[in-house]
Amino acid sequence: MKLRYKIILLAVVPLLLAFAGIAVAVFYQATFLAKQQRSTVEHAYVASKEAELKHYVTLGTAAISHLYKSKSQSPATQEEAKKILAALDFGDDGYFYIYDLHGNNLMHPRQPDLVGKNLWEMKDPEGNLTIQDLINKAKSGGGAIRYMWEKPSIHKVMPKLGYVVMLEQWGWMMGTGIYLDDVDSALNKIDIQVAKNIQSTLSWIAGIAIVSALLIALSGLALNISESRLAEAKLKVLAQSVVSSQEDERARLSRDLHDGLSQLLVSIKLQIESGLVKLGQHPGQPESAKNSFARATDQLNEALSEVRRISHNLRPALLDDLGVVAAFKHLAGEFESASELPVSFHAEGEFHALNEISNTVLFRVAQEALTNIHKHAERVSHVHMQLICEGNNICLIISDDGTGFDIPGVANHPRRGIGLSNMQERLAAIGGSLELQSNAAGTTVTARIPNGDQT
Repeated sequence: MKLRYKIILLAVVPLLLAFAGIAVAVFYQATFLAKQQRSTVEHAYVASKEAELKHYVTLGTAAISHLYKSKSQSPATQEEAKKILAALDFGDDGYFYIYDLHGNNLMHPRQPDLVGKNLWEMKDPEGNLTIQDLINKAKSGGGAIRYMWEKPSIHKVMPKLGYVVMLEQWGWMMGTGIYLDDVDSALNKIDIQVAKNIQSTLSWIAGIAIVSALLIALSGLALNISESRLAEAKLKVLAQSVVSSQEDERARLSRDLHDGLSQLLVSIKLQIESGLVKLGQHPGQPESAKNSFARATDQLNEALSEVRRISHNLRPALLDDLGVVAAFKHLAGEFESASELPVSFHAEGEFHALNEISNTVLFRVAQEALTNIHKHAERVSHVHMQLICEGNNICLIISDDGTGFDIPGVANHPRRGIGLSNMQERLAAIGGSLELQSNAAGTTVTARIPNGDQT
């Protein structure tokens, strides 16, 4: 996988993990709050039902209170009380019922088949003794109690909330109740709505996460495309610069061969031919021919020197033979001879760890800097070169006391600054850097490369 895609992945994955953590936290918190809400609603609903049932029981006891408090406590009075309570109902499944304290059903308007039966041992589907629990609740002062009972309208056993009281004078347990299936239905609706809300929230979080990841990916892709185009443009410029440098080097080599070596060889050829002619015309007077051969010999020496100079420019043999310090001293001497400008050179430190490539790069940078001084610097009276080992870096510093130049103007000029670009590119290839300082007091070129024995 390419580095650019790894970077995008490293940006997207933490984002998705963060959204996943947020989603988990939201889900947990929403579920917890939903349970609390359900419990609160259920408690409030049941409390309202208890209050309602208490009100019904109060109405029922009020309806038979004149009979319950009458002086006549005959069975007829109790039967009349049963009729009154049997007639009191609310809704399809709201009614009153009466049991004695032994579990015998005395009145049940919705299930008359239970009247007269003893239900003391009756158990609900969960194994609870329903009638015993109701009677015990009434004996303990009365109140609300939950139990399971068949709902007459649908003939199914459903949860029911009852409210019972004790009529001690007659030995009755009277009660009524409300089925809780509507409560469960309301709570189920709340649960469904909460689940929908949680799912909607998680969907929004997932959507935002996906959109964010896509935006990051698209932004990274756009940045990669932009960087690729920029890199391609730089590569084209670099390729053009390399080609231009190669052409300049070929042109310089062509000029050196044509203007120097070629003319010397032609002159030597003419001198040798002249000497041969003189020997043929005057065999007894070799002195004239000797002078021609002597001049040819001198010109051959010049040609050899020119060959060495061209070879030295192509590849400085001194770097291989004597080392970087001796090569720089020789370069300083050559420049001083060619430009007639005094050059001082100072070396400080050990440079044994520099490899062949680093030595060559430093040497070429020095050549380019000195060439720029010779061609472009004005009012220069002295050039100073330093090669210094500074901790983890090797520094080459070349300075002059000329009038300086406009660095941004030269760097941005389409036909100038090629030498500076070449130096920067050579140094960048080995992890080095180039610094330029120029003002009216002079120009300083500083090249830094990593020192091999420190890395």
